[in-house]
Amino acid sequence: MDEWLKIRQQVLVDGRSKRTVLRETGLHWKTLEKILSHGEPPGYRLSQPRQRPKIGPFLDRIREILEADKKAPKKQRHTAKRLLARLRQEGYTGGYTQVKKAVRELAARSREVFVPLLHRPGEAQVDFGFALAKVAGELRQVVFFVMVLPHSDAFFVQAFEHLCLEVFWEGHVRAFEFFGGVPRRLTYDNERMLVIEIIGAHGRRLTEGFLQFQSHYLFDEHFCRVARANEKGVVEGTVRYARANFLVPVPEVADLGELNARLREQCAEDLKRRLRGKGATKEELLAEDRATFRPLPAAPFDACRKRGTIANSLSLVRFEGNDYSVPVRCAHHPVVAKGYADGVEIACGGERVATHKRLWGTGGVSHDPVHYLALLERKPGALDHARPLAGWRLPTCFGELRARLEKERDGAGTREYIRILRLRETHSEAALARAVEQGLRLGALSRDAIAQFLLPPEEERPAASFRLDGRDHLRSVRVAQTDLAGYAALLAGGGQR
Repeated sequence: MDEWLKIRQQVLVDGRSKRTVLRETGLHWKTLEKILSHGEPPGYRLSQPRQRPKIGPFLDRIREILEADKKAPKKQRHTAKRLLARLRQEGYTGGYTQVKKAVRELAARSREVFVPLLHRPGEAQVDFGFALAKVAGELRQVVFFVMVLPHSDAFFVQAFEHLCLEVFWEGHVRAFEFFGGVPRRLTYDNERMLVIEIIGAHGRRLTEGFLQFQSHYLFDEHFCRVARANEKGVVEGTVRYARANFLVPVPEVADLGELNARLREQCAEDLKRRLRGKGATKEELLAEDRATFRPLPAAPFDACRKRGTIANSLSLVRFEGNDYSVPVRCAHHPVVAKGYADGVEIACGGERVATHKRLWGTGGVSHDPVHYLALLERKPGALDHARPLAGWRLPTCFGELRARLEKERDGAGTREYIRILRLRETHSEAALARAVEQGLRLGALSRDAIAQFLLPPEEERPAASFRLDGRDHLRSVRVAQTDLAGYAALLAGGGQR
């Protein structure tokens, strides 16, 4: 470039003759003309494409094979090596490098190009991802729900045990609460739990569960065209970002509640970030999204699936292929099971009678030992063989209590021990354990004595009072003042005897 500049200055500025410059520099006259007509070296330029005598005649054939590959499974498409073998059968005499180069060039030309999309305030995109987490010491796969607002790029992430309709509902409920409102338009994939039938490019017949949820929050839905996940590309990228930044290294937590609390904090912290090309932080842009949101309804959607059934003779209720226990008084009675993302609640006669952690898969059984104590009181001989009580780890004071009761009361001791265990129906295990320890110290081992130890101190008990609210029939009753003279005479007479 230094020589280029000097030559141009000598001829074009100083007025030296071209002949003199050619003689001094030894340049060809065509090279000098190029220097004088270009401000910088123009580089090497082909006047016409280079001839490719060996691979050239086969380029159309390679293009045809690659086009047909698009309809085949990814693992059964042609590699460059396999293409070389086929082309040689058809007369190709060149080498592997030319075939590989041709495949790379043709693939680049056929690669899809996308139009940048405009993201208006109040729109959201939803997707799910999968990652590993160590929960309670066990390494397992969890599914994580992601909702992102493309305008502000604010997002919300939560982890769940299993991908199902209840998780879909629960993820939305938590996200709406986190964002402080309901986005007016949400974009989804064509998941089976949401879409029954795809009708053309944009028509969808939706599941009843999705329609129930949409009716509660009244947002507009948008489903991507088939195999066009780029229509929700923001959430696709956010799924990758959340996995790489929030779930690496593999998180180790006691339960999913701890993991979700951590994820929520990270989502809130991320709102302070300022993105490239945006003139404000995510939190500031989120205010523009919120201005277009629908308000949250008075009560959140009850994100559960309900099933009506009858508790069987083992006091078990079946829900989604797994059994959950209920108190024995509910056996053979109609019940309603409500399956949430992380638990199952069972109601009988309008009263909630049981709560269990949700089981996934099929064939599992969740027993609550307390549910069977009323039956064991009538059948104390089954205490050591009752399956619901297998693995029930009680504080050591309970074992000492049972041993003393059975020693002091012979056959009645086991029944009395079960009666004491039944206090767990209305008190926590920790409170009952303290009462049992106090009873052991004082030698008060009956059920009634230990129940007294569960009562709060007298100074903490609410003052007893009688009110006429709801007892209008008593308002006309008048009670005369008591005459104590008769009582005094009675006492005097008793003293004489």
